[in-house]
Amino acid sequence: MAGSGHDGGSGTQRGTLPLLGAADIRRLAEELDVRPTKTLGQNFVIDGNTIRRIVAAARVEPDETVLEVGPGLGSLTLGLLDAAAHVVAVEIDPKLAAKLPDTAQKFRPDANGRLDVVLADAMRVTELPREPSALVANLPYNVAVPVVLHLLEHFPSLRHGLVMVQDEVADRLAAVPGSKIYGVPSVKAAWYSQMRKAGVIGMNVFWPAPKIASGLVGFTRREPPATRATRQEVFAVIDAAFAQRRKTLRAALAGWAGSAAEAEAALRAANVDPGARGEVLDVEAFARIAEYKRPPVA
Repeated sequence: MAGSGHDGGSGTQRGTLPLLGAADIRRLAEELDVRPTKTLGQNFVIDGNTIRRIVAAARVEPDETVLEVGPGLGSLTLGLLDAAAHVVAVEIDPKLAAKLPDTAQKFRPDANGRLDVVLADAMRVTELPREPSALVANLPYNVAVPVVLHLLEHFPSLRHGLVMVQDEVADRLAAVPGSKIYGVPSVKAAWYSQMRKAGVIGMNVFWPAPKIASGLVGFTRREPPATRATRQEVFAVIDAAFAQRRKTLRAALAGWAGSAAEAEAALRAANVDPGARGEVLDVEAFARIAEYKRPPVA
C-alpha cells in the first residue's frame, strides 16, 4: 500500500513522474466531500506501482488515444497521460468529472490539452471527442461485462486494451470453450476480440479495499466470424444456449428455434451435436447455428 504523499518516481521523464498515493487520494476525496459508493462500484487505486503495472500490461503506444472509463480521482489517468498521446476519460460522477482536469493540471502540467473529460454513463456513450485506439480502465465490478461489450460494439476504433475487473469476471471473459466458467461473457467477448488473462491485483492497493481480488484482462480486436447472421441474431442464440446450462443444445434452443425438432435441424445444419451443451462451442459455431434462420439467397 502506498505511503503518505506522492507515490514513487524520481526525475522528470514521462513514466517516472509522481503518481497519486494514499494521502493524495484521501485529501482529494475530502476536498470534494466524496465517499466511495458501492452503487457506482468505486474503489480508488492508491498504489503507484500498481498503476505502472497496469499501464505497462496495457501496451499503450506513445501516439495512441486511450479511453478510460471511471477515472475517479485520477490515479490511472495520470499514468495513462504519461504513456499515451491523449486520454479520453468517461466519468459518471459530476464531482469527480469536474475535478479531474484540475488534478491533471496540477500533477501533469505538460499534459494540457491532452485530456478530455466526458461526463456520462459509459453504458450510454456512443460518441466521443476523439477516436480511441485503446481501452484501459478500472471498471466497477457490477457493470464490467456490459460496459466492455458496449464499448467494443460502438467504438470499432478500439484495437486493444486492458481492463481491471473482479478476478472471477476476468477468468470468465478469458475462458475458452470446454472450461466450467466458459459462458455468455466469454462467447460475446470473443465475437469482438481475443481475450487474455493478464494478472491478478490484490485488495490492499485500493481505497476502500474490496473483499475480493481483481483481475486484469487484455484484449486484441479481431474480425467477427464471417456469417450471414447479424451480431444480434448470434447473441440471441448464445443467450438461449446458456439460459439453462445443464440442458442439451437441442432442449436449450427449442424456444429460440420454435421446437426441439427445429433446434435439432439447426444444430445439424451447423454441424453441431444436438446432445452437446453450450460450453463446448466457440463463437463461430454459434454463428453457424444462427444462420439457420437466414437461409442463403438463391
